[in-house]
Amino acid sequence: QVQLVESGGGLVQPGGSLRLSCAASGSIFARYMARWYRQAPGKQRELVASITTGDLTNYADSVKGRFTISRDNALNTVYLEMNGPKLEDTAVYYCNALRPTFSTVENYWGQGTQVTVSS
Repeated sequence: QVQLVESGGGLVQPGGSLRLSCAASGSIFARYMARWYRQAPGKQRELVASITTGDLTNYADSVKGRFTISRDNALNTVYLEMNGPKLEDTAVYYCNALRPTFSTVENYWGQGTQVTVSS
């Protein structure tokens, strides 16, 4: 079992910066792929960024060049650095930990943190 707790959300101005954190507990976090999703009102949840156990990263086209995902396995934490946020980045951001095993796929979610981009 993995417990995920997001923090760092809030109100940010367009063009500003914000860093989200996701603290993991309950298992060896380094064994899990970590991902950030977001869900805006009236829209489906979408994948924003992912980082593998080997630190390979991938981003949605909409955030490429503006957001950076990173992880600190010693602290069991994954981060999402948001630079130059836009109004359309407003959403609830969710942390996800994923690990395929021989018999199943372990998949855990945090409770989400609200990010509002507004002037």
